[in-house]
Amino acid sequence: MNHDLGSIADYQVWLNAIKQRVQSARLCTALAANRELVLFYWELGAQIAEKQAQSIWGDKLIPQLSKDLQQAFPELKGLSASNLKYCLRFHQFYSPPAIGSGESLAPFGQQPVDQIPWGHNILIFTKSQNQAEAGFYITQTIQQGWSRDVLALQLKSNLYARAGKAVTNFSRTLPSPQSDLAQQTLKDPYTFDFMAMTAPYNERDVERQLTQHITQFLLELGKGFAFIGRQYHLEIADNDYYIDLLFYHVTLKCYVVVELKNRKFIPEYAGKLNFYLSAVDSLLKRDDDQPTIGLLLCRDKNNIEVEFALRDMNKPMGVSEYTLVETLPDNLKGALPTVEEIEWDLQQLQQHQEQEEAQQPSAPAQKDSK
Repeated sequence: MNHDLGSIADYQVWLNAIKQRVQSARLCTALAANRELVLFYWELGAQIAEKQAQSIWGDKLIPQLSKDLQQAFPELKGLSASNLKYCLRFHQFYSPPAIGSGESLAPFGQQPVDQIPWGHNILIFTKSQNQAEAGFYITQTIQQGWSRDVLALQLKSNLYARAGKAVTNFSRTLPSPQSDLAQQTLKDPYTFDFMAMTAPYNERDVERQLTQHITQFLLELGKGFAFIGRQYHLEIADNDYYIDLLFYHVTLKCYVVVELKNRKFIPEYAGKLNFYLSAVDSLLKRDDDQPTIGLLLCRDKNNIEVEFALRDMNKPMGVSEYTLVETLPDNLKGALPTVEEIEWDLQQLQQHQEQEEAQQPSAPAQKDSK
């Protein structure tokens, strides 16, 4: 596209204003400071959006601006065309929603975006569906101290849709605000995609895998969980009982009993978990600890059935599903075709069909009958 002299002159004036902003002492001395950097990118995205709307440069604006800024400031990073596009998307994502969109969310300035690195921000506003979801991941990143890789994993596992979704009786069995904190601590479902299980397997096999991958397991559980033990022994009335997994939550200041079931939830499971919670409260809980919480992890559940089962339980507990990667036994793997073999068979089938169609005589033309 050819640009007239007027548009070029207007662009030069606009470019000089941006250069002056980059050259300003406040930015140059604090370019490494995250708050100033994020604010600069927000302002730059706003200026690009306004310029694109007012001029005939269109999509060519960003590549040209990147070229000019990199020539003027070759020592500075973050002036590439790709990063300028992120600046534009950053501004567009946190701009006030359009009138009539039905979205009443916090715009830029009400989100603590300047408290997390720019790389984290890029992941969040490019992967989130709306500002509410983005705000959740920003807050969690700040509170949990997530690295960029951990944030990417949480986004991939759709933590926003899972957090606080476990079916619990906390509102009835725990005082406020402990009940709200406990509810937000649990999620549904839990994703254990860091381990693969070969059928057939039972609860002990799942326990063993989880404890062998304890770092990833604790990451999925969330911040605050301290691992106490697997098959934790309790002696009650001269009988031996074993808790699948026992944790202590340092923020909630309570023990957390986790029971695993490799099958669909049935009400009897809640009764046994209630028994274990009573035992831990009597044998392990100290005076300054909060009431012990139970988490029952099942492969499947009906929420209405769970709600009925928990209704008359006097101990705080929640029920969630869990997912993991299931692999085929070695003796079956060789009996199944590979992806390449399936693709080759499909190609052969398509060629055979084309040959049959080519050999069939074409239908004679029909005369119009009038």
